Amino acid sequence: MKCNVGYVDRFLRIIIGLVVALLGVVFDSWWGLIGIVPIATGLFKFCPLYVPLKISTDKK
Repeated sequence: MKCNVGYVDRFLRIIIGLVVALLGVVFDSWWGLIGIVPIATGLFKFCPLYVPLKISTDKK
């Protein structure tokens, strides 16, 4: 897996994921589990959706 998520994209994904997960906890909803997806893509620096679209925000 090549890195295709850049620094700013990674930071925003982690923040948004944490907010969604926190809102799920606050409102006692299982929808907060969706926050795991942006957190994981931010931590692993890889977004599977970017591959077929040939997008990369990583500056190399």
